[in-house]
Amino acid sequence: MENVLVKRGVGQLFEKAERAESHVKDYQGCLSDSKKVFAKRVLDLAISSFTIVFVMSWLFPLVAIAIKATSKGPILFKQQRHGLNNKPFFCYKFRTMVVNKEADIKQATKGDSRVTVVGRFLRMSSIDELPQIFNVLKGEMAIVGPRPHAVPMNMEFAREIDNFMSRHNVKPGITGLAQSKGFRGEIRNFNDIYFRYRLDEFYVRKWCLLFDLKIIWTTIKLLVLGNENAY
Repeated sequence: MENVLVKRGVGQLFEKAERAESHVKDYQGCLSDSKKVFAKRVLDLAISSFTIVFVMSWLFPLVAIAIKATSKGPILFKQQRHGLNNKPFFCYKFRTMVVNKEADIKQATKGDSRVTVVGRFLRMSSIDELPQIFNVLKGEMAIVGPRPHAVPMNMEFAREIDNFMSRHNVKPGITGLAQSKGFRGEIRNFNDIYFRYRLDEFYVRKWCLLFDLKIIWTTIKLLVLGNENAY
């Protein structure tokens, strides 16, 4: 009963958000499906290639040294998540926690003792997500798309929300519409995940290149301004 009431409340809030985003359908330049997919892939390859050559080439060694110098374990953390058409893949991140057995079933919380000193900075700055550029280069992810969750968590959310797995009708992204609206990090209650799902569902139905560019720009502004949910 509580979930039904939450859905109604969030649905009313989402209707306002959807009206605010309704201009997306009027974007000039939203291409036919095959051309949209091609244009999106070109954008993904351009951004990922640029990032690897001009950012990761010097940042990766610095972060790797910091991680190895302050905690035991691998430099990269890889976690199985659902990709396009629900096909599992290994998503890469810089390791921000001490090695623990709960990584796949328990999200990071505020003041989480598992997060290392270096890891806290990486998470707050979102630098921990940068290795997903390699997932983009491999074609497993896109720059923009619904954020992927760990497989066990994803299955739990799918039991709570009808048609939840439809989010994977497009490639998962490093950032997405929900993240550009400030929804990121810990999922504290049903409201948190349901609102993200509704925004992801909207993106799956409306995505085009100009929409992606808008989401990228909004995400960059949020990174500069900071996000209280990044911990």
